[in-house]
Amino acid sequence: MDTELLKTFLEVTKTRHFGRAAENLYLTQSAVSFRIRQLESQLGNPLLTRQRGNVQLTGAGERLLPYAEAILQTWGRAKHDVALTENYNIQIAIGASSLFWEFDGISDWINRIYGAVPGLALRLESVPRHDLSKSLLEKNVDLFITSEPPKVENLKVLKVRDFQLQLVAHRPNCNMDDLRDMPLVYLDWGTRFAIEHGRVTELQRTPILHTHSSRMALEYIIANGGVGYLPAPVVSQSVEDGELYLVQGAPIMEQALYLVWREDNEKQELIKDILEVPLNMVTKSV
Repeated sequence: MDTELLKTFLEVTKTRHFGRAAENLYLTQSAVSFRIRQLESQLGNPLLTRQRGNVQLTGAGERLLPYAEAILQTWGRAKHDVALTENYNIQIAIGASSLFWEFDGISDWINRIYGAVPGLALRLESVPRHDLSKSLLEKNVDLFITSEPPKVENLKVLKVRDFQLQLVAHRPNCNMDDLRDMPLVYLDWGTRFAIEHGRVTELQRTPILHTHSSRMALEYIIANGGVGYLPAPVVSQSVEDGELYLVQGAPIMEQALYLVWREDNEKQELIKDILEVPLNMVTKSV
């Protein structure tokens, strides 16, 4: 199957518009329509309904969508592996949600991995939290970073770092009684965090910002004011610089980072070398 047909299908699916898909792919609209017809002919089913200004997936199109994404991911990885040179002769893919790539210390850890494992080519993937285990089981990544390790058979888990979620505000000398009139910023950290956050009565209101990005939450509070729980490895420098302040008497939520990989991964020795590189992060505790 021509992967360009799948790319075109995914672009039309994303934009829901043949004209915009054509612009994004630097093609004519007729070329996009022709590719979709080719793909439908190969699969023997219509994939899209074409009403003016309202392109929708058919049942067959819905079923094809996850396969198309997986095929293109696998093909991209295959091209990278085949293109490895004498100097960079093996590749490891590490997945994490964007939350963790924003941590201070992660870049230093990646650099130390390069120093410890000669000939390594890394591919760093931003993967939604709920898709991490799937990406690992489907071999789209070789290992991933998480704060909520899955309980899945044949997966190995290693705890690599402790850290804290700390309540910070834009004003100094705040205690819990001062929070009720402050805008709330909610960093979506998963189910366990949501339960613990729900126990903090002073924070039980609609957040002015609900986000999955630590940096977005951090920058909002600094620029606009507010209060919210953020990871210590993200806020430590801002606390040190006097841009943010730890809320006095606030509960601290203990967290940990884990590396997860398949025990049947054929790159076990390489993964072992990576696991031996310590993941040190900047933290500032109360």
